[in-house]
Order: sequence, then C-alpha cells, then structure tokens
Amino acid sequence: MKRPALLAGTALLALAPAIASAEVTDFRILAAAPAFDGREFGAAGSYERIDALATITIDPASERAAGIVHIGDVPLNDDGLVEFRSEVSILRPTGTGSGMLFYEVANRGRNLSFMGLNLSPAGKGFDIGQPGDGFLMERGHTLVWSGWQTHLGGDLLQLDLPVAEGVTGLSREQAIFDDGAADGQIKLTYPAADMDPAKATLTVRATAQAAPETPEGLGFRYVDDTTVEISRPEGFDGGAIYDFTYPATEAVPAGLGFVATADVVSFLRGSPGHDAEPPFGPAEHALGIGISQSGRFLRDFLYQGFNADGTGAQVFDGMIAHIAGSRKTFANYPFALAGRYSRQHEDHDYPGDQFPFSYAEATDPLTGRTGSILEACEATDTCPKLMHVDTDTEFWQGRSALVSTAPDGTPLEMPQDVRLYYLAGAPHFNAWGGAPSETATCVYPKNPLSAAPVLRALEVALEDWVRDGTAPPDSVFPGARTSGAGRGIAAPAARSKALPGDAAGALRNGQGLTPGRWRA
Repeated sequence: MKRPALLAGTALLALAPAIASAEVTDFRILAAAPAFDGREFGAAGSYERIDALATITIDPASERAAGIVHIGDVPLNDDGLVEFRSEVSILRPTGTGSGMLFYEVANRGRNLSFMGLNLSPAGKGFDIGQPGDGFLMERGHTLVWSGWQTHLGGDLLQLDLPVAEGVTGLSREQAIFDDGAADGQIKLTYPAADMDPAKATLTVRATAQAAPETPEGLGFRYVDDTTVEISRPEGFDGGAIYDFTYPATEAVPAGLGFVATADVVSFLRGSPGHDAEPPFGPAEHALGIGISQSGRFLRDFLYQGFNADGTGAQVFDGMIAHIAGSRKTFANYPFALAGRYSRQHEDHDYPGDQFPFSYAEATDPLTGRTGSILEACEATDTCPKLMHVDTDTEFWQGRSALVSTAPDGTPLEMPQDVRLYYLAGAPHFNAWGGAPSETATCVYPKNPLSAAPVLRALEVALEDWVRDGTAPPDSVFPGARTSGAGRGIAAPAARSKALPGDAAGALRNGQGLTPGRWRA
C-alpha cells in the first residue's frame, strides 16, 4: 500500500491566523461523579470522574485534512464539514492541581498508564477505577483519555467516524491460531463487499520468510460478512501464518484519530479555536504518554504533523513514547488496521514499519530520501520534549536499533529535546508485582520484570523538564552518540548471547522466546 503523504503546507500553519481548520464543537457530559469512593490524594484532594462525548469537525478542504485518507469520501454536515465523535474520560482533582493535563493515548481502548505508573492491577475493558497507590493523582494531574481507534467494540474507548460512501478495496487479515485445532475463525475488521469465495484468497506460511502456500486441505468459508472459518491443512503447527485477502467495504478515514487526539487535548488544555465550553479551566502544560501501540501512535502523530492543532498552536509540551521501537502505525491508510504491527514472527509486511525511523535526520539508502519523525513539528516549531523508552523486546521485535542508528549503520545525534532510554533485561510490558510463569508458546518462563519504577522516575523528570527546563538524565541507549551536554551518552553496544539448547532453533522457527536473555 502507498504511504499517505505528509500533510502539505504544515509550515504555513505557524503563520496562519487563529482560524481553526478543526475544532471541538460540542462537549456533552454523560456522567460526573466522585471517583475512588472519595479517596483523597494529598493536596490534590479527591478526584471527580467525568465521562463525555466530544463532537469534532474538520474542513475536508483544509491543509490539515490534506493527508487524511478517505477524507473526501465521507458525507458532510450542513456546514460542509466532516463531523465525528470521540468518547472522553477525565479524572480531575478537586483540590490543588499541578497545572498539568496528563493524557494517555488509549491502547486499543484501554488504560495502561495505571499499570505502568500507579502500580494498579490489570483491569478489563477501559478501567480507570483502580488507582493503585495513586502516584499520578498524588502529583495532582488532570488525567485524560479519549477514543482514537475504531472497530474496537465492547467496553473500550471508541472513536465514531463516518463511513466512506461507495468505496471498496482489498483488505488483508493475518492470523496465527497458536493451537493444534483443525480449523479456526478470523474476524474481519471491515465487512466483505462480496462473499463470493472466488474473489478472496487464502494462503499459509510456516514462517514469515517462507513462501505463501495453498496446500491440500487449506480452505475457507464465509460464516457471515465479518467472519471467515479457516480449514487448516496438515503439516503446519499452531504458529503457521494465515493470510486472508478479500474485497472489503465500509472504509473510514481512520487518520482522523490523530485529529481527535490533538483537538481533545487542545480543547481541554484551554487553547483557543473551539466552539464548545471546557468543563474546567485551562492547563498550564499538556503531557502525553503512549505505551506499546500507543507509543507507535505518538511517533506517527508527530510524523504526520498533528502536534499543531487547528490554529497552529502546540498540543503536547512533553511526551513519553514507551516500548514503541522504531515503528509507527497502520492508522492512516485505505482500510486501515490500527492494531496491526510488525513483530518477530508475524505482520512483517503491514504498513507502519517504514522509513523514517529516528527523531534525528537520516537518509534511506534504498530510496535516497532524507527525513525524520520530527520533520513536520520542526517545520511548525511545535515539537515536544520527548522521552523514548524501549526494552529488550523492542530490539528483538521492533528494530529499536534504527531509533539511534541510521539504516547504513551510522550512529545518530538526537535533537536537544529528545532522550532515549534502554531498559536492559526487561520484557515488553508487565504490571507491578509479577512472578515468572509458564506460557504455552514460549520456551522459557515469562520474565516478570516491570518498567514501572523507571517510568515513574521519568514522568517526574518530564514534568520538571517541561515546567522549568530542568534537564532529564542523558540518553542511555545502544548506538546513541555523545554530542555535548544534554545530548545523550553512548551506551555499550548490545550483543546477543548464544542461546542454550534448542532455543536458537526455536527462535529461528518463529516459536515464542521470552526476551530478557541478553544484556547490553
């Protein structure tokens, strides 16, 4: 698929008058009540929970909408604007607040920041009712989440987008069943435009590097227009990769998830250009955190120029992109699948894993193109102070070396307001207080380490960096180049140790292997 063009004319936004090309036009409060049974958190006092629905509009002819795929295919409201809605949840201190609006990009509609910062247990659906030790509340922040992803269902934070009219095209779903059953089902993100089996294809591969096959015994049937049942052939284990490509319909302009995030934060922090009345006074600063999928979203959010709101004002002053690796998202494409991401074994050829990879400018040796994740925000002077944090897993599965190293192997010098941190020996994500456990798809017990203590320290450092310019710790990341005070220090090169027994073969064959078995 063709990558959507970076927003044209973003440099002009900084010079444009304060006329919003997108704005929150209505903010309807659905519920407001005391949170956590009235528990108090120091000077911040108790917290109030607000659940609301934000209505957002954007001019499809504006420069800000120019790069959004399918923006010209959806119906317009009476004012000739594209209108859509985002679910919003807020936790607001009733006492003395910090002046910080702390926004977490929801991970598949879920809250992970409480697990990563508050030492809260894992919840179900979108859960902000378990405050843990209350770290974020004790700091007095106003906490915000909003929907940016579609097709989630259930008790998850949603984004409601208009459907592109008359648009059909190919969509591909990939499945790994991880069991030995004779059949399995694939849920399709987009309904089939035509359920004629002859118009769809199904292949299977033992590994990502193997050629797709159509062996005897492989077959499928439509259960309905969003469900396909796969008959699995003999000779392939539970890790086999099944690719189903079919004609799809009901595409949406999924790139509006970037607009939804930018405009909700812009509105709630009190920036001008919105018609609705905010539910509380302005915030002095806005901090954003994204964990895993959400960290990739923040990198893409910056890359596609959305840290400038509809009037050109900066949205986030500071960001933490946690466990994102060198990846972005499959969010602003035809028939986007925002939940897909390239890993060790699967989803290798989905969009979201393409150049540029780093916050520093680099050149792609394949195309000759030069660029960086920050090129759009640098053009509008809206780049945030940014911390990028990765674990061992992102080096195994997310090509994290490309964050600090150019594709030709040259170490990169990070911009002054970027820090890179590597958590050696840590797995992708764990809540606090875990223990080693067996997992059917892994050779070794699961690594129980949690990044929570480091994330808490970095969150405090980010506050200080944004509020008064206090420099955070220097970068510590494989390949990071020393380039003067505050620019980062070189970490020892990461080297993979030999794996004992059959582990190396299991890894080559795509079987699960818990990261954390190597050190810098």
